[in-house]
Amino acid sequence: MLINAVISNFMSIGENRKLSMVSGKARSKREHLLKDKKFNLLRLSTVYGANASGKSNLISSFEFAQKSIIKEIPKGYTNEYNRTYVDNINKPSHFEFEIKVDNSYYSYGFEIILNKGSIVSEWLYECFPNDIKNKKIFERDLINKEFSIGSFKNSSTINRIAIYFDDVKNLDTVLFLSEMNRNKSDLYKEKNELTVFNDVYKWFKYSLDINYPNRLFSNYSYFLKTAKTEEICEMIKKFDTGITSFEIIDAKQDELNNKVPKDILKKITEELEEDISVSKKEGKDISSIGAILRGDKDFYILEVNEEYDIEIKTVEFRHGDCGTFRLYEESDGTRRILELIEILFSENDDKVYIIDEIDRSLHPLLTQQFIKAYIDSLEDRKIQLIVTTHESRLLDLDLLRRDEIWFMNKNSRGDSELYSLEQYNERFDKKIDKAYLAGRYGAIPSFREE
Repeated sequence: MLINAVISNFMSIGENRKLSMVSGKARSKREHLLKDKKFNLLRLSTVYGANASGKSNLISSFEFAQKSIIKEIPKGYTNEYNRTYVDNINKPSHFEFEIKVDNSYYSYGFEIILNKGSIVSEWLYECFPNDIKNKKIFERDLINKEFSIGSFKNSSTINRIAIYFDDVKNLDTVLFLSEMNRNKSDLYKEKNELTVFNDVYKWFKYSLDINYPNRLFSNYSYFLKTAKTEEICEMIKKFDTGITSFEIIDAKQDELNNKVPKDILKKITEELEEDISVSKKEGKDISSIGAILRGDKDFYILEVNEEYDIEIKTVEFRHGDCGTFRLYEESDGTRRILELIEILFSENDDKVYIIDEIDRSLHPLLTQQFIKAYIDSLEDRKIQLIVTTHESRLLDLDLLRRDEIWFMNKNSRGDSELYSLEQYNERFDKKIDKAYLAGRYGAIPSFREE
């Protein structure tokens, strides 16, 4: 789970902009919260702002950090420091995340001078909520050429970390957290003191699910949950798409060849054939062998039958008495809702979905209906949803808590500021949407009249 994120000197984001998922003082709708021993966490945050206010830049900061950790420092960011101040070219950009993994809390971050692609510092702490005391796991200062390791019970653990650090001590383009997870899977086969490096790394790799309007969001895997077919159909009906049911049907190889890029299809097919070969030799269950291939407006399921042949399937939607339709024949709005529904049926704990422009292609009431459905689906799920939106109908204290509403606004210098509705301490019966459009909270377009 995400607790806090602090970003500075990145694109339009200036000094230490903080997005907090810790609940505020609002007492309403406590069922929205995931209760913790030390504090309660929000499972929804909505970020509002005018066009070019920096909302997408906030999402990009998460993605930049994620790519830097699980792959390498991305190329093409040398000019993406905050250019509203000339001196920022030589100042480090700051990325820090407080997260909860299982029952432990960590603070991980790094600083990098983007113009040079040079990492200047990195740190990982185990933190204790509402306690000043933190336990250092490691600190790295590349400017002063210093590296320090926290206290571990086993001295051999400290020696091992030091050995691994020697591989990157002079490299300012590699994060130590990344290095501790590069070709070291054997290191974490059994739980040990070093597992913390793998736990934090996997949170960034698997828990953060970042999505943009122009990217495919879902692979529609929830359609394969045959035990929930009826439940899925009922959920789809709630969004007035006209779909009354669906069915998994056979698809032809020629169709797959025409819809999926050849290199991707070749790679997936080779992987499946390798899995089939291993299963034959070792007599393993083949039910888990398969893949889902997603195209722009369609998707395909590759399964392996009892004869070890690869079968190709897809989904077909029925619209009452109007007949059946394939995914590519559905409207943009329907495909968008069918993507978002995956969140409602996600069984992954500790998943943080981040969606830029969640209202893209959706009718305002449809966006509102999805947020209602998401809230209704929460119960005890360890899941979070962070979205940017222009949909003012969500600015309703009958629907959201004050601390679930954030604003992004550019100040007079062009810095993007991030702040919560919580700071305004509005009454529960306040018409937030009207106050927002009237400019009370900022974060709206400012028009000039000639």
